[in-house]
Amino acid sequence: MDILSLIPQFGNLLYTIVAFVIALSVIVAVHEYGHYIVGRWSGIHAEVFSIGFGPVLWSRLDKRGTRWQVALLPFGGYVKFLGDANAASGKDTDAINEIAEQSPEELRRTMHGAPLWARTATVAAGPIFNFAMSILVFGFVYWSQGVSREPLTVGSLQPLPGVEQGLLEGDEIVAIAGVPTPDFDNAGSWSDFVDALPVQPELDYTVIRDGETIDVSAPWLFPALIQQVTPRSAAMDIQLQQGDVITAVDGDPIFNFEQLKERVESSDGRVLLLDVWRNGTELEFALAPRRTDEPKADGGFVTHWRIGIVRGMMFEPQTVPAGIWDSVKTGFAQTGRIIEGSLSGMWHMITGAISTCNISGPIGIAETSGAMASQGAQNFIFFIAVLSTAVGLLNLFPIPALDGGHLLFYAYEAVSGKPPSDNALRILMGIGITLILSLMIFSVSNDLFC
Repeated sequence: MDILSLIPQFGNLLYTIVAFVIALSVIVAVHEYGHYIVGRWSGIHAEVFSIGFGPVLWSRLDKRGTRWQVALLPFGGYVKFLGDANAASGKDTDAINEIAEQSPEELRRTMHGAPLWARTATVAAGPIFNFAMSILVFGFVYWSQGVSREPLTVGSLQPLPGVEQGLLEGDEIVAIAGVPTPDFDNAGSWSDFVDALPVQPELDYTVIRDGETIDVSAPWLFPALIQQVTPRSAAMDIQLQQGDVITAVDGDPIFNFEQLKERVESSDGRVLLLDVWRNGTELEFALAPRRTDEPKADGGFVTHWRIGIVRGMMFEPQTVPAGIWDSVKTGFAQTGRIIEGSLSGMWHMITGAISTCNISGPIGIAETSGAMASQGAQNFIFFIAVLSTAVGLLNLFPIPALDGGHLLFYAYEAVSGKPPSDNALRILMGIGITLILSLMIFSVSNDLFC
């Protein structure tokens, strides 16, 4: 075997692992810091704040008596409060009894001796901090990208094969094929506008250039240009890249993305032969589209054949800074859509409407982390925000050992006036850990066999 041939594979694996560890560590740190800081504000003492499990690689004791540490296994983290028996905040009965005997006022500083409101706020803070992080990241991405200038103005032009580009950077597009251009950021109006255009390789563009209105000829707005490759997709597997232009399918020339989409959707999973233009070089690829469950605008899911690419426009529009309030609203809206889509997807998997292969485990998340990181810092940061929302939502499920399970116990205490018995808690926590491990095994099997 040629050892040198394994170096690229090892490099890709290492890159994937590093990206996964970074993504998970950021999300865990935000989640656990939520528990820690709200617990501190509520008068509950944290003994240990740990990123990772297992042997400790680094630690430091702060002036408040909290040990901050990084452990060897970077697959989570925890905050151990005074009186906790373990990382899942199980009750250390002996320690609690000893504290109560020696210093009753110190009992208030334990998780289990604190008032109900303090415990509830501390536990809920983890998922809330995950959601807050997602909102801030989505809002920042929207703000940094800006909104398109009005009228639509040409920014950088994408290189395309075999076409004459009549547009220039800075052209203000007022009409295409005689149809006035709407607000580019209004998705509904823009979609109707594109549908009204004649489908042909070149169109007449009416532009304002240097203060003069002129007509120029330029390619169709959306060629079969790849703007982004979806992780763990057929396109990713054959290493299609951002900026690639698909010029033919099974030998039939195409000039726009819709033609490619129609061929993929009608393939029924049959292998397609693609001619691809990449930086002046003609390449050939073969790939089989995959069945994909996608959410519908009106709820539910629909199954399509997909290869896993996002279309790009033939030019990047010029932008102006977005407003702070609009950015915040966008952050809330994006986070809400992820939560809604996740809950809808879970329900449809439970009812059998879509495949349970839509659940990814640590292997799938790691692969996605590496793929998103390879497509740029912004894509990677966006993915971390998506994953942060998912982690926050998962932790709110009413499963013992998760935050949602603790909140369920607190709700019972609020209604009944007393917490569940220690024996009941131990049994329920055991059931919860079993459920979590079962879900983990199921998701890993999906990663390996789906």
